[in-house]
Amino acid sequence: MNQRKRLNIHVKKDFQRWLLWRIFGVVLVCALVAALVLYFYARHETINTFYDAHIKLRRVSDLLLPVVLSGVGVSLCGGLALALFLPQKIAGPLYNIERTLKRVRAGSLVPRVKLRRNDCLEEMSAEVNSTLDFMRKEVENTLEVQHQIRSALDAGDTTCAYELLQRHEEELQRLLEPEV
Repeated sequence: MNQRKRLNIHVKKDFQRWLLWRIFGVVLVCALVAALVLYFYARHETINTFYDAHIKLRRVSDLLLPVVLSGVGVSLCGGLALALFLPQKIAGPLYNIERTLKRVRAGSLVPRVKLRRNDCLEEMSAEVNSTLDFMRKEVENTLEVQHQIRSALDAGDTTCAYELLQRHEEELQRLLEPEV
């Protein structure tokens, strides 16, 4: 039976906090603007009704309809702003990381992920760069062992070449083993 994973709020706390504050900020601004619109319409209708006593409301919805529609409009505008601008803070860095990884897949271990300071995925880009550095060192190590094996074979020392080959094969095999 599949169990549902627990919500883990301890992973990437800073990123989660950043995202939560952005969403909460937009919701708070929308609520404040909606409250101001409600106050404006409620005060406006009360004053008009008070001074112009001959105006009568048949239904409360006549008074609240403009307020509700204004609140919906403000909420839609806030949601649209959140939908347009918040993903850009994430999509840009993700695009840079993806572009770098495509260049790596094409055969080069030289590219590095470059993000602006304080980008939301700065830690991830540092981890990708660290992984690329590790891979580059492993390739350099392989080239060095290959050079040592070639030198041993040129010198006619097949035993040394075999030992180097065996040791390096074990190192490469270790890289392919799954983590425990």
